Amino acid sequence: MRESRYVRVARIAYGLAQVSLPRYSHAKSPHRYTLAQRVACVLLREYLRLSSRDMEEWLLASSEVRQVLELGEHIPDHSTLTRTQGKLTIAQLTAMQQVLLQQLEVEEVAVALDSTNFRLQHASAYYMTRTGRQYKDWVKGAYGVGIQSQLIIAWRSGRGLAGGVDIHFLTPLRRQAARWMYRRGWVVIADAGFDGRVTKAHDLIPVQRRHHDIKAPERKARADLVAQARLDGLYGQRWKVETVHSVIKRKFGDTIRSRRRLVQFREPLLKALVYNIHV
Repeated sequence: MRESRYVRVARIAYGLAQVSLPRYSHAKSPHRYTLAQRVACVLLREYLRLSSRDMEEWLLASSEVRQVLELGEHIPDHSTLTRTQGKLTIAQLTAMQQVLLQQLEVEEVAVALDSTNFRLQHASAYYMTRTGRQYKDWVKGAYGVGIQSQLIIAWRSGRGLAGGVDIHFLTPLRRQAARWMYRRGWVVIADAGFDGRVTKAHDLIPVQRRHHDIKAPERKARADLVAQARLDGLYGQRWKVETVHSVIKRKFGDTIRSRRRLVQFREPLLKALVYNIHV
């Protein structure tokens, strides 16, 4: 019999959490559920795009998933799931991400970078248009996607505006992605929003034309390099990160559920981890 995708996601999430996280979040915790069980439920809830209360009911109705997660007759209630997500740190998410990429033996020759915005309001775009208002506050997720595996191998999050500059994401994303590169001659592919002082000469990042002219020789050389990459088709690989953004928003939502600021910054990373598990 074919395995359900929900069972597969639960099994992968549970295995990652067991390897990456301590058994319990605190020595004096009730020890009714392990941290891995609770985190796996949070990841599965994000995958299913459910609220904590709906996830509690969904677990009650799914005996196969409870068996995979070794929950037995009792399941975490909605408040436990909410607290678990609130205490889940970026370091813990990154640890699970690295374990997953190691298991998949990811090796890349180029990484495509871009950022996308997540709404902090649940009001639809149609409602905002009819009321004459605009979204003013966003949480931005910046992702580095390997062009071969199409997995997210680097991530960052923060506050941002639509169409804003992303240069401050370039160095941390490059540093995080370097671990999964196959050779030293790997390249970074991104749009002009990542053009700045920390951009390197071999980066395939278009040059922002100030006053309709490029005067610096190194910037002109990079513009020629990007033009050649467009002809070769290499720069066109940047659209894979746009595809990943589309999948994340269609499958897992484009809205941030949390109200605490620190937790809001973790949600784009949580969505990215669930995306890699889904792929």
